[in-house]
Amino acid sequence: MKLAVILDPLSTLKIYKDSSYAIMLEAQKRGHEVYVLQQENLYLRNEQVMAAAQALSIAPESKPWFKLAPHVDIVLNQFDIVLMRKDPPLDLQYLYTTHLLEMAERSGARVFNRPQALRELNEKLAILNFPEFIAPTLVTSQPRLIRAFLEEHQDVILKPLGGMGGSGIFRVQRDEQNFNVIVESLTQLGTCAIMAQRYIPEIAQGDKRILMVAGQPVPHALARIPQGGDPRGNLAAGGKGVVQALSTRDREIAARLGPYLQQTGVFLAGLDVIGDYLTEINVTSPTCLQEISQATECNVAATVLLALEAEIG
Repeated sequence: MKLAVILDPLSTLKIYKDSSYAIMLEAQKRGHEVYVLQQENLYLRNEQVMAAAQALSIAPESKPWFKLAPHVDIVLNQFDIVLMRKDPPLDLQYLYTTHLLEMAERSGARVFNRPQALRELNEKLAILNFPEFIAPTLVTSQPRLIRAFLEEHQDVILKPLGGMGGSGIFRVQRDEQNFNVIVESLTQLGTCAIMAQRYIPEIAQGDKRILMVAGQPVPHALARIPQGGDPRGNLAAGGKGVVQALSTRDREIAARLGPYLQQTGVFLAGLDVIGDYLTEINVTSPTCLQEISQATECNVAATVLLALEAEIG
């Protein structure tokens, strides 16, 4: 199999935990050709979407851990699989990339996750398709509505719709003296919509990341537990990761979302669940593969590669 991976520069990856690294290493172990490129290496010429890509060789014990061949220009549909693993933000360049990838799809390229899904499934707003699984939620840019929501629920979480890694998330209680400042900042003075959710106390037991591969859940989740009084469990925000088996409720959520993810073209997703509640559906570059694999007998990267191999028969 000839695999192209669109991602951030290799020198920025933390290979002890990076999920894209784990997928590429597993692909190499299985004898596949791995090529890498950044967004800026995509272009369209003569109605064909091309990539200035580099063949990758991984040597985990070496410094640096990667060796790259010179750039070669390849029509994107000449790869068996194209993996879009660029981290957010979903800025204009990311948007343009999804359009190019969608054009490549029309000429036969197999892109995972599908460009349309990457563009249209906001990782915060997507949960609204499953009201039976979410805590009370408000989406608005209006401070008066956020104030009323806080008065109703007394303890809420406020977060931007485009953040990642726990950035920009605030826990706000009824007596918060900085309420106006927080809301003005998050909503950009009432011009940008944010999400407010009732605070879920079960965050103390962890914000669980459930990985979905080709519509099926990995049997273990990574519970990211807040530390030091910080309400966020995200590992990037200092949370502690603990691997645990999926609960009955986790499996119920996964079973409900699996067909939806497949229908919308999401091959690899990360569901975030706190207690009994679905809080996010991560589709851009879901992480936590390595943490789960290192603590269990489940090689998640191998699961991903098996599913990709099945996609091309």
